[in-house]
Amino acid sequence: MTSLRVRSPAGSGLVVAMALMALAMAVPAVFDWNVRVRWFPPLHAEWAPRVGPGSLAALAIGAAGVVFGESVARRLPWRGLLAVGWAAGLAWLLALAFVDGVDGIGVILNDDYEYLNTARRVTDITATLHEYVGRIRYRDPHNWPVHIAGHPPGALLFFVLLVHLGLGSGLAAGLVVTLVASTTPVAVLVTLRVLGAEAQARLVAPLVVLSPAAIWAAVSADGMFAAVAAWGLAALAYAATRRSLLWSVLAGLLLGYCVLMSYGLTVLGILAIAVLVIARSFFPLAPAVVAALAVVVAFFVGGFAYWEALPAVRDRYFSGVGGRRPVAYWLWGGPAALCFSAGPLVGAGLANAFARWREFLASNGTRVVVGLSGAAALSIVVAVLSLLSKAEVERIWLPFVPWLLVCCALLPERWRRRGLALQVSTALVVQHLLFTGW
Repeated sequence: MTSLRVRSPAGSGLVVAMALMALAMAVPAVFDWNVRVRWFPPLHAEWAPRVGPGSLAALAIGAAGVVFGESVARRLPWRGLLAVGWAAGLAWLLALAFVDGVDGIGVILNDDYEYLNTARRVTDITATLHEYVGRIRYRDPHNWPVHIAGHPPGALLFFVLLVHLGLGSGLAAGLVVTLVASTTPVAVLVTLRVLGAEAQARLVAPLVVLSPAAIWAAVSADGMFAAVAAWGLAALAYAATRRSLLWSVLAGLLLGYCVLMSYGLTVLGILAIAVLVIARSFFPLAPAVVAALAVVVAFFVGGFAYWEALPAVRDRYFSGVGGRRPVAYWLWGGPAALCFSAGPLVGAGLANAFARWREFLASNGTRVVVGLSGAAALSIVVAVLSLLSKAEVERIWLPFVPWLLVCCALLPERWRRRGLALQVSTALVVQHLLFTGW
């Protein structure tokens, strides 16, 4: 990276991101500060150096992406790019997960904190929805496990469906979640093209596909949330540019279901509004809102009242470890964890876009990128200030990571190529030195 100008906005942003990552690791260790997270803050991880069956494949996929990624993305027909991007992304997710062998896919979802064990015991969905809110708080003797208590029932019902389809083993469910998560880059690229930024989509494709976020997206339910959110925004882009009622309703249903999978995804509304502003069309707004509300109402009819769950979740959060995590650390430790998940190049991309936003607003393609990345960044700011996203955000904020990364399309070519090498290296180092539990 020696030939890159550190004094440029991109260089400054990269330095800030890497410094933030280093400080977030060093400060708790040097000052013996218990920030209430697993043993390697700012990540929910433990020190566990290893190599495994997926190591060589991950190295080969990453190297191929660095050497050939952008040239291939420039030359392929659009549908070919989407197909290759999806296949490469899936291979990247699986290779990183298989550093831990089959257990990298097959064990994680069987953890007691996860959804699958509870999903196997659900025999009456209506009864489950009716008792859902009552079992969120700690004081209920039959309170839900952590992830179920901290999320609306849409996430649990996804795994109930897998169980009823005969896909309820840890390995089968893990593979399904990974397959769904692997479609996220495709949805992001489709959205960019629909909004008139195909050239930028091609430039950023390797960075979105080979993101370090793959470490957490494989198997993690949040990786599945990210895919549903991305396709909801893609449908909204179609609805806005084509003035289509059908696409509007589909967008509303997908984004509405996102809110029923994670309370934190309410801030997706910022990205949704950004899509409409960029498309210069608010045609989809009313039908999409009605469709999203229909999802909420359907769950209410089934027995789950979203508005009653919110205070219960807040009570559960602050009664547990979340309430004991020091705000003074996590206000900046959370963004540091995000830099591991998105990769440090996100700092360069955001700083470059922020410093030159007036220039980038002059053309449609760059305006699309600035708008989407800016909306994603604002979503993260809101999440940080809510004080309900302290720790584990390298996983929780997965739905926003690809939208942050699209700003890297605006970096000079030398930055993108060497930045991709840095991103891939970050993923390989983190996965081989730390055990994240996802």
